[in-house]
Amino acid sequence: MTDTHYDVIVVGTGAGGGTLAHRLAPTGKRILLLEKGGYLPRERDNWDSTAVFVKGKYRAPEFWFDKHGDRFPPEVNYYVGGNTKFYGAALFRLRPEDFGELRHHDGVSPAWPLRYDDLEPYYTQAEHLYRVHGRHGEDPTEGPAGAQYAYPPVQHEPRIQQLSDDLEKQGLHPFHLPVGVDLTQDDRGGAAHGSACIRCDRVDGFPCLLGAKSDAQVICVDPALAHANVEMVTHADVRRLGTTPDGRSVTRVVVTLGDGSTAEFSADIVVVACGAVNSAALLLRSADDRHPRGLANSSDVVGRYYMRHNNLALMAISREPNDTTFQKTLALNDWYLGSDDWDHPLGGIQMLGKSDSAQIHGEAPRWAGAVTPDLPFEVIARHAVDFWLCGEDLPVADNRVTLDRDGGIHLALDEKNNIAGLQRLRHRLQGMLGHLGMHEHQLLSHSIYLHKGMPIGATAHQAGTVRFGTDPRASALDVHCKAHDLDNLYVVDTSFFPSIGAVNPSLTAIANALRVGDHIAERLR
Repeated sequence: MTDTHYDVIVVGTGAGGGTLAHRLAPTGKRILLLEKGGYLPRERDNWDSTAVFVKGKYRAPEFWFDKHGDRFPPEVNYYVGGNTKFYGAALFRLRPEDFGELRHHDGVSPAWPLRYDDLEPYYTQAEHLYRVHGRHGEDPTEGPAGAQYAYPPVQHEPRIQQLSDDLEKQGLHPFHLPVGVDLTQDDRGGAAHGSACIRCDRVDGFPCLLGAKSDAQVICVDPALAHANVEMVTHADVRRLGTTPDGRSVTRVVVTLGDGSTAEFSADIVVVACGAVNSAALLLRSADDRHPRGLANSSDVVGRYYMRHNNLALMAISREPNDTTFQKTLALNDWYLGSDDWDHPLGGIQMLGKSDSAQIHGEAPRWAGAVTPDLPFEVIARHAVDFWLCGEDLPVADNRVTLDRDGGIHLALDEKNNIAGLQRLRHRLQGMLGHLGMHEHQLLSHSIYLHKGMPIGATAHQAGTVRFGTDPRASALDVHCKAHDLDNLYVVDTSFFPSIGAVNPSLTAIANALRVGDHIAERLR
């Protein structure tokens, strides 16, 4: 590679970086993608619960440190497509109220520097690009949509349809969960590679062996690389960014390659999209004389205000067998903004991918034997109905990413921040179990999705460490996600979030990457 200067360098190929590259590819500008990992191998273990969840085969073999200096394994995956290779493809919009100031039990969720209406056209584009199946108008808490989903919702199987009917009998408004998958046979009458994926329920937390999940590699990176002007270097660990003598522009991207050698690249525009923790770490590692606290950090907010949602994975035990194959089709947001007996937001409920006996066996020492001593794991699995409860984590300045002198990542986190709403949401669900065909006192908390019960290590929804805003004294990025302090540095992963809402953040990252992509494309002209 002799010519190492590009029009745009994008660091990271996940929901933010991969989508941005896809947006810029048709411009004809010379674009370089730098990805820390390689392509995830397509192999039988992609769909093996023991390999993926119990053994954590595909997790990055690294450790971070908590505020006490104790090390933990983070829930991160370094592959082309980033963490979208393992996400559940639940692609929600934030509610319009999430863009304004919201008062919670433990504090205030701050307003964004743009409104829902500013992002709405890009939400629609993101939904169509990522093949989201759903139906606008079912969820009374959602904002207006400029167009209906391009694909109809994934239909409930009988046990989940009964759950939906029973929730409606309670006066609630369950809706079809918006999910990004390729249901080739169901939607277009053709060959069945996509429907095979959905039939085996290997979406939530699994890489898709068939490429039928709408991850960033399948949807954006591979199509972008079909353009002659787009290149990618894998196993490229970006160690630091160097700047001009006046500190106003990034001129060098310093990379450790897979063979241990060092390479340098340069570009007119540099975009960072490594994930909220790693993006902050890269900016902090890049401190120099002009930027002694790290790049884009004259406000001292880089690394601060880390958020990751307050989540609970809960398993109810159905009275009747739950023979559902693909369970991730239903969600409920009736208490998203509050309830009749509480003025603060509680959050949302959605279905998880169905637990199997291997997953339950892996968690058995925690609860299974004590609660259901006479039932084998296979029977528990057949009757299990799995819920995911999601509450908002508030941005707190001391929840932050820092580096030690050896470059190790330290993550300080108050794990009890704003959990009262989530606790109320759990009690709401638990109080309904008898009306939903479940055993009333068997709602079991488990951590399969969170990889063996490491609360601080559950970084799948990480956000907020390089927040955007209009005031350079209180934010690192402007409204276009360009660093206030530098002329050519952008950040387009979930780092830019000033608040996180209570829905999965991926679609908002994708929509914003499309928005920022349009801005950069105009700038390149």
